[in-house]
Amino acid sequence: MFQITKVDENNPVNFMSINKWTTALSVILIVFSLSTLVVKGLNWGLDFTGGTLVEVGFEQPANLSELRTVLEANEFGDAVVQNYGTQRDVLVRIPPREGAASDTIGNDLLRVLQTNIDGDIDVRRVEFVGPQVGEELAEAGGLAMIVALICILVYVSFRFEWRLALSAVAGLGQDVVLILGLFSLLQMQVDLTILAALLAVIGYSLNDSIVVADRIRENFRKLRKNTPVEVINISLSQTMSRTLVTSLTTLMVLLVLMFFGGQMIFGFSVALAMGVVVGTYSSVFTRSTLVLAMGISREDLMPPEVEKEGEDQENYL
Repeated sequence: MFQITKVDENNPVNFMSINKWTTALSVILIVFSLSTLVVKGLNWGLDFTGGTLVEVGFEQPANLSELRTVLEANEFGDAVVQNYGTQRDVLVRIPPREGAASDTIGNDLLRVLQTNIDGDIDVRRVEFVGPQVGEELAEAGGLAMIVALICILVYVSFRFEWRLALSAVAGLGQDVVLILGLFSLLQMQVDLTILAALLAVIGYSLNDSIVVADRIRENFRKLRKNTPVEVINISLSQTMSRTLVTSLTTLMVLLVLMFFGGQMIFGFSVALAMGVVVGTYSSVFTRSTLVLAMGISREDLMPPEVEKEGEDQENYL
């Protein structure tokens, strides 16, 4: 049987002893991610670039794997195939192609499906989504993340202390930049599911940051003789079991989704898994290092003293 040793102020893990190395690692990763984003950019999906939408209906439940194989063999390998409503309704999205009208693309796609899959396909609609809609979605998604970070900064500043708030937002920003850098490096498609994953990562990482910040504040008030470095090491050690259990159980679920969830949620699973890893790293090292660098002390986290009415009268007398 494994026995978990209780962590207290006498035997903490000295996380801050390697803060110089973790700071250098964070700077290297951020610079590399930003450079990759500038040089290679993001591979925007159809949600942002626009394209042709073709909705068809089958008499029997559609085999999406077979549809993707047939389309890839007929020069439609970039098409996104998914169920739309029931298993017999299929929506195919095709990126815009230079010199080809949406009607031509839609007719060619239908001809391929009728020839290789089912000659009695029911055509529901053929539409073209312009890039203007995609630009609006990209702007709205970026604005959503900025507003989320600002709200987090305001809340944590009010609930805890501005240094803890600034370090939390900086850590969240690092998480988002590293995830986007990975997607840029691998040239994986960025669609609305990836945007949802980024917002989910912000919420997930914030939850861990709040737990650590609350323990840091509590220990600063309780351990009056310890230095800030010691208090932060103790706080991180006390919350480490909770952080590891949460991260590992979440990763287990995400790995199952990644390998068995299918093509439609693969990018979503990758973004969340990456977010769990970098979010855990940020909670332990990045945020704590920033808090120390900004010179947090016990006095900053002590509640304001409130004078009682009786004490005021005694002082007056």
